[in-house]
Amino acid sequence: MRTTFRFRSWLFAASTLLLAPLSWSQPVPSGKLQTKSASVLVMDEGDATVLYSKQPQKVMPIASITKLMTALVVLEDKQPLDETVTILQVDRDKTKASASRLKVGTKLTRGELLHLALMSSENRAAQAVCRAHTGGLPACLKAMNAKARELGMKNSRFVDPTGLSADNVATASDLVKLVMAASHERLIEQYSTSEHLTVPVGRQLLEFRNTNSLTSKDDWEISVQKTGFTQDAGQCLVMRATIQERPTVIVLLNSYGKLTRVADARRVRKWIEGGVGTRMARTGK
Repeated sequence: MRTTFRFRSWLFAASTLLLAPLSWSQPVPSGKLQTKSASVLVMDEGDATVLYSKQPQKVMPIASITKLMTALVVLEDKQPLDETVTILQVDRDKTKASASRLKVGTKLTRGELLHLALMSSENRAAQAVCRAHTGGLPACLKAMNAKARELGMKNSRFVDPTGLSADNVATASDLVKLVMAASHERLIEQYSTSEHLTVPVGRQLLEFRNTNSLTSKDDWEISVQKTGFTQDAGQCLVMRATIQERPTVIVLLNSYGKLTRVADARRVRKWIEGGVGTRMARTGK
């Protein structure tokens, strides 16, 4: 009887483990990580362990990282992605501080505009899809701030859908939550990581490419990404990437120079691939 009881207990435990999602803590990489970005957070998504941080609670402008939130609320609005949206003069006026290849009068689908906003950081595209939100631009911005509160992004604020305003702010800790939420949207994954898209603008076919050069590298497995840049925010980059079979969220804010954010991402990856050490999170100085 005792043998039978033990076997049944073992069988129940084994079946429970097989039915449960596989999840276990991995050690934090060993060695010292040096990053050049002003604010950094690297998190193991599997168990929410912070692997590395540098000023993760500092409130900073986030530039076009904003467009991840724009995409979330546009998709949640559930308007048809194949519906045509026209670039209007107001979209040009709202984004006059930036260059755009989308002329006033350009007609693209909502899906194409969302794709361009995420992949190529097209400001008029982001402005147009937010303006075309149910209830217009004010309703879209209200939804963006409401979504931030829902996600627990306590130090975030959005005043425009593009990130051109320095009043669009967040912390690295907040942006980890945004990236994780975005990773649950299949279209955000697809649009943000695609390498290029060709669309008709007037009588021309224009090719747009990804602003993140890492998306074209075969040795990177990136599921969500967004770049950003303004004079106030500096160079920014957020990503969800699988490194050493470990889903990892990387937030890099206020990098200087065009290459620093990518170089920091490579430093993070090399650090994670280099080995493991104690279970304590590393803090950058």
